[in-house]
Amino acid sequence: MCSGRVDPKFVFYAFQKGIEGVMIVGCRLNECKYITHGNYHALNMVLLSKRIMEYIGLNPERLMIEFMNSSEGQRFAETVTKFTSTILELGPVGKGKGERPDGLKERIGEVLRLLPYIKLQMREKLSARLEDPALWDGHFTLEEVRELFEKVPSYWIDPEECRACMACLRRCPVGAIDGGKKLVHIVKQDLCIKCGTCMEACRFGAVKKLVDQPVPPPIPEDRRQVKKEEAA
Repeated sequence: MCSGRVDPKFVFYAFQKGIEGVMIVGCRLNECKYITHGNYHALNMVLLSKRIMEYIGLNPERLMIEFMNSSEGQRFAETVTKFTSTILELGPVGKGKGERPDGLKERIGEVLRLLPYIKLQMREKLSARLEDPALWDGHFTLEEVRELFEKVPSYWIDPEECRACMACLRRCPVGAIDGGKKLVHIVKQDLCIKCGTCMEACRFGAVKKLVDQPVPPPIPEDRRQVKKEEAA
């Protein structure tokens, strides 16, 4: 499988399940036989994941990426041996140097839930082609990752403007919208992945993006009925 197909979801899911280290090996940079050069995407994914790991209290040394070709058997063996030694020294997830074990599994779960939002916000940097290794360390900063998590938006449907057209409900990729014909729609905040698809789908402007403010409570069930003349 091309290293460019490795999604950060695979990485954080492994850590959530207690896997102590993840090593990704891709073709040498600039030697990819495809025009997509997926190994650059893999590199950016790892650089971002390492910053996220640092932010949530998981030692970034548990994740590594290396580039080599199929003829470098000796180098591959040496790389695996070295990485294995690093992981053995760190020990179980949550016990390594600088790690914060309390609530770590829950923080990893939150990362997994927000990955669509994270990838959307970081799409330009994730598509960059970093040919100079000197640029790797500063490509993603801890400060921007912290801001990314602290400024997570919420999407809320204004019951006064919802026309129960079901456009957002149909488009939501995770089924996070509760509604039906002639029923004011409600975003299930615990399921929402912050992708903004609902806002794009709504032609009435009923879906609002909220940042740094609480989400209003859901409208009571006995008030969710949309009047006939208002329904789309």
